[in-house]
Amino acid sequence: MALRNWGICEYPPADQLEKLVGDRNGQHGMRANGQWRLCNSMFGEDNMNDPNMTAPSLQYDEMVHIGKDFSSREVVEAYDARHRQFRDIEGENKAIIAGMGLEKNHTVADFGSGTGAFVMQAAQKCEKVYAVDISPAMLDYAKWKAQNLGLTNIVYCHGGFLTYVHSGSPLDAISTSMALHHLPDFWKQKALARLQGMLKPNGKLFLADVVFTEKMYENNIQAWIDKLASKMGEEMAEDMSRHIRTEHSTFSWIMEGLLLRAGFKIDHAEYTDGVLAKYFCTKVT
Repeated sequence: MALRNWGICEYPPADQLEKLVGDRNGQHGMRANGQWRLCNSMFGEDNMNDPNMTAPSLQYDEMVHIGKDFSSREVVEAYDARHRQFRDIEGENKAIIAGMGLEKNHTVADFGSGTGAFVMQAAQKCEKVYAVDISPAMLDYAKWKAQNLGLTNIVYCHGGFLTYVHSGSPLDAISTSMALHHLPDFWKQKALARLQGMLKPNGKLFLADVVFTEKMYENNIQAWIDKLASKMGEEMAEDMSRHIRTEHSTFSWIMEGLLLRAGFKIDHAEYTDGVLAKYFCTKVT
């Protein structure tokens, strides 16, 4: 079997990787002019969005819930209410929309759309929004919220990073928050390559997730859990402890490398408390 069929990349030199990271926590770096080969799909580059393709036995099963199980309406509603107690969700999503430069004529997809917080705000700004999630209960709840708001330009899609097939025109932008950690790193690369293939030239990607900086990561993780316990109670702290034990969050240097090798330029990277990261990226054509 040729290496290309296993998603092996021809990595750009280390100096080019640094040039491709545009703005890390406000420190401007050099812009990229170098060229490199994108990662190929494990199952053939031409089949990445083929609706007739049957996933082989090697395919990772992303439809199995990792971490907290969001298969019931009650759990979904409790999750939505709890996060609104300690987060300015509307403010966060407005910042994402502004950071990606979304416009009225844009089409956007949100992977791991959850209860639809980002989707609702994007739908009020953009022409069409695709809400993609592996949880039917999440999609049903988001649809109920959209109906209450009178929003009719949302397409609800039961799927994920590895299984969603985009049949419409290429997307202007893709967002995903607190979802990519459900995949091991090997499959994160596959997922990001698929997202890159769904975007228009110079399309935008926003990615937020639990990502660890190397320095004092153990102390940072424990401080994060203690902070959640103090602000939100022991249940939330246990959720985060379970996340560390069972889910697939990774280091910042790995996440940056995955993004670059999937064909994105990192315009801005922001790290908080050594455990959370946000990336604004542009598809490299």
